[in-house]
Amino acid sequence: MVEDTETEARPGRPGRRAGRFMLYGAWAMVLLMLSSIFGLWEGNRLNPNTSPESRVAADGAREVVLERNAKGHYVTSGYINGHPVTFLLDTGATDVSIPAALATTLGLDRGMAMAAQTANGVIRVYDTRLDELSIGNIRLFGVRASINPAYRNDEILLGMSALKQLDFAQRGRELVLRQLP
Repeated sequence: MVEDTETEARPGRPGRRAGRFMLYGAWAMVLLMLSSIFGLWEGNRLNPNTSPESRVAADGAREVVLERNAKGHYVTSGYINGHPVTFLLDTGATDVSIPAALATTLGLDRGMAMAAQTANGVIRVYDTRLDELSIGNIRLFGVRASINPAYRNDEILLGMSALKQLDFAQRGRELVLRQLP
């Protein structure tokens, strides 16, 4: 067996080292792109209505069409007093329910403390009013809401204090919200 002592004594060739760094860099870029694509895909699965479809019907009603998410819920992007928010439609909720931390960010005033019945029992919430709530081309004004210190989520429950001002109908995987003129 003949050993090549010359190649063992020489340090690694600079071209090989640069090639390894290029390969590692390429793999890092591929992983970064894949994680970014997966993040967008997952976000769309949770909220397929980041830009809800709006239209005006023949009778002048403003309509917004929402698609159900992967969990079967209707989640949509919208605005409260001009600030972007995410709504989870909840026909079982009496009011629009806003997490306390988000209410602070939105600059909402805490009104009178009240007791509210939830699936987890009775909790204390605070009354507030929303100057404007909007989803697509639908605009609601002076909407009653509650600030919920127990709710630790970034989504706002869009309850009946807002939904009772709209007509809505579910067809298949879509929910159509209508605001009559």
